[in-house]
Amino acid sequence: MDPVRRMLNRLEAGAATCACGGYLSQLDALHRTEIYTSLGYERLKRKNDDIHAIYVASLENWNQTFYTLLLHYLGAPNNSQAFETLATRVPYAVVLRYGRSLRSLEALLIGASGLLESHCDDEYTLGLKSEFSYLSHKHGITPMSPSEWKTTRIYPHNHPVLRLAQAAAFLSQRNFVMDSILECRTPKDVAVLFDVSASGYWLSHFLPARTSVDTVKRIGSSKANILGINVVAQLQYAYGSYMNNDRLRDRAITLLEKIPAEINSRIDRWRANGVMPSNAFETQALLQLGNEYCAHARCSECPIGRRIVENVMKSK
Repeated sequence: MDPVRRMLNRLEAGAATCACGGYLSQLDALHRTEIYTSLGYERLKRKNDDIHAIYVASLENWNQTFYTLLLHYLGAPNNSQAFETLATRVPYAVVLRYGRSLRSLEALLIGASGLLESHCDDEYTLGLKSEFSYLSHKHGITPMSPSEWKTTRIYPHNHPVLRLAQAAAFLSQRNFVMDSILECRTPKDVAVLFDVSASGYWLSHFLPARTSVDTVKRIGSSKANILGINVVAQLQYAYGSYMNNDRLRDRAITLLEKIPAEINSRIDRWRANGVMPSNAFETQALLQLGNEYCAHARCSECPIGRRIVENVMKSK
């Protein structure tokens, strides 16, 4: 068998386990950075296309685009589509009308999710239901079905009801969020932007009408970093591309380079093969590599596979 084909077969056989990570980890810093840069820009472009699709679906409204992204990434990944659906049921234009009333925003978001129907009632939740009944009639909002949400085997801090309470708190404090997002330059700026806690009721509740030990329900640093990577930096890059503003695009890349490397199961596969990314730009590059190449055994097309094949050809 031809040596190149033999090597490609080996690469494709190990693609699902990110086996080429061993090769990547042994590259010198310059060539590794070159690969990260290529893949990182690929991912930015793909996400830019995704954001543009949301922008078009939002009738070319950047505030609605941001709001959709915020809800998408605020909860657990298996609820991202449900959060996006909610963003269309309660559009940002309606949110702005009640921006100074935290209780109204909670009623709108949690009420429209349909999730209150899955829990017992207490005085607070009955009040939310009553207010949502009035607001939904006024704005023609049809609540979602509880079945659209995944609520089993989910960490209490990540329950969609609690995340919606935090979203309401965030949205009640800021009317012009896009301006704040475009100005973020550091992880600290992102942390300050998302430094909010759910209202007082949630201090003693993770779920409606079910009391718990008092705990401030704050958007944590890990979630703030996720929002920094997937909302703040991606919007800076997308809006910079829309406005042909290199300064904003560069700001997005610099922010990703300053945010710590992501920790999740997909990145863990690379770490298991010796790859130790140092920041979020590098983990985004690895996600692009894993999702677009390894998952489809496109070893002959990826920047690592091409380098390995070139080495084989030179040694022939």
